[in-house]
Amino acid sequence: MQSDESKSELFSSLAKPVQRALNAHGVTSLTGLSMYREDEVLRWHGIGPSSIPKLKQALADHGLAFKS
Repeated sequence: MQSDESKSELFSSLAKPVQRALNAHGVTSLTGLSMYREDEVLRWHGIGPSSIPKLKQALADHGLAFKS
């Protein structure tokens, strides 16, 4: 599980609409994000295609990926 500090770092590097979308779907950690498929996340209001590379990189940096 991520610490509050690392969650802050991840969320602070993302646009506010992306932060709100993640929060609205209860995503509070990269582990939580990895439980979703990329296409699911793209359907969330506030998350666009330009957000996905940052999310993928954050996941990969922690040995995670979007659900297959």
